[in-house]
Amino acid sequence: MLFILVVLIEYLIFLLEVLAWGQLALTSAASEAIPALMACVLLSNVGASITEVAKDALVAEYGKKHRMPGLQSYAFMASAAGGILGNLIGGYFLLKTQQPKLMFLAFSALLALQLVVTSATREESLGLAQSSNYSVVREPITEIFRKQYSDLMVAATGESIARPLIWIVMSILAVPVLSGSIFCYQTQCLNLDPSVIGMSKVIGQLLLLSLTVFYDRYGKRIPMRKLIGIVQITYAASLLLDLVLVKQLNLKLGISNEWFALCFSGLAETIAIFKLLPFHVLFASLAPSGFEGSLMSFLASALCFSSVFSGVLGVSLATFLGLTPGNYSSLHIGILIQFVAALLPLRWLSYVPMAQPAAEKGKKRGQSKRTRKYRRVGRVVVDSFYSYRRIRESDFDENPLLTK
Repeated sequence: MLFILVVLIEYLIFLLEVLAWGQLALTSAASEAIPALMACVLLSNVGASITEVAKDALVAEYGKKHRMPGLQSYAFMASAAGGILGNLIGGYFLLKTQQPKLMFLAFSALLALQLVVTSATREESLGLAQSSNYSVVREPITEIFRKQYSDLMVAATGESIARPLIWIVMSILAVPVLSGSIFCYQTQCLNLDPSVIGMSKVIGQLLLLSLTVFYDRYGKRIPMRKLIGIVQITYAASLLLDLVLVKQLNLKLGISNEWFALCFSGLAETIAIFKLLPFHVLFASLAPSGFEGSLMSFLASALCFSSVFSGVLGVSLATFLGLTPGNYSSLHIGILIQFVAALLPLRWLSYVPMAQPAAEKGKKRGQSKRTRKYRRVGRVVVDSFYSYRRIRESDFDENPLLTK
């Protein structure tokens, strides 16, 4: 049922994003008029947000059904690798052709390819739970939505889920985003080449990929509250790197603006994205059976809302400080406000659980070495996944202690 929903969502995304990027590529008025440009960007962001929600739900349901905790780490790795590849190709394409419209057309073609691949994928190939067509036909759709909403609220209001959810949402809401003002300062005042800022995004994605691998290998052994505290402090400190650039302190250290922006411009954004990973793993493990998709969709929606609110808060702060294309004299004050706001969530760090759920740890201790070996093989060798499932099931049949 969830997979069918994802396919339908893919069609909607395709229509929204192709409409947006196609307009930018084929219509000169859309790329020159500010209202039309904003409308196209809005449509593309709507499509991207929808696919993020669907992706998180699908990964959570797949990982829970096949007893693969931490599958979100691999999803983050794939996302980071795609970001690296996409930024490199887009930057190279733009530098060689100097035609943004051709890049928009190429992106629309990639969306069409994604739609074809998704449409050709059969739901049975993912091994997800099949819904009962009979029950779907018998029950009104409004009744199904009402029950789903009721069960979701019961799950989301539980203390083990509600407290960390409140913390992660508030930690994003509290920090006003000034990335737009800082970008304009870098390009208009410092005259940095946009390719430098683009390459900083590639370095940020490389760092995100490295952090995700580190978390999957070693980070899960660190108490979650301690890990999140370290990440939040690091995030707050990384915001001050923009202050170094604004005050030109890097020049006193012998570091040019280009190299400093290349290495550190995307650091804060990278850490902010990485901070979400432990919470994705936590909520996927705490989700009640059968409601993994609903809970992760709710989480993704809450994170999207908090990001939007943080952006609006940043625009309001920039307006209050009088930041304009010709006046960035108060930009350092906005960065300091960002820094202080990023430290505020540490006051309520007790909302974050100390460690992973005990049930998940118990499962890991109760597994045999042979079971863990086949699980590792099943994660890496996707083609042999079904044979891996049959071996695991035979292990459980032979040894009843593993099911306890």
